[in-house]
Amino acid sequence: MAFTNITIDKQANIYFEGNVTSRKITFADGSTKTLGIMLPGQYEFSTNLREEMAITAGTLRYQLAGEEWQTIDGSGVFYVPANSTFSLDVQTVTDYCCSYLTDDN
Repeated sequence: MAFTNITIDKQANIYFEGNVTSRKITFADGSTKTLGIMLPGQYEFSTNLREEMAITAGTLRYQLAGEEWQTIDGSGVFYVPANSTFSLDVQTVTDYCCSYLTDDN
């Protein structure tokens, strides 16, 4: 996966005492993604926008609100509804790309 014509924020987003970090990238059309790393641990996130979580390496379990736990081992994608929370049980160092989705994408 490669991106072109982007702007990258130098300032890292740091969560859970540094166990989850990401950097925001903005595309020419104004859409955004974050690229990050998660260390093993349990985390809960909230989101305002619908999200596509693309796991590019690592092993984790995820649980969307009101649903059963699912596992990704190596790579995979899951979608988080807008105005929701989701839980992660990260089992190995995990590389991810989060896309913030609108009605246009």
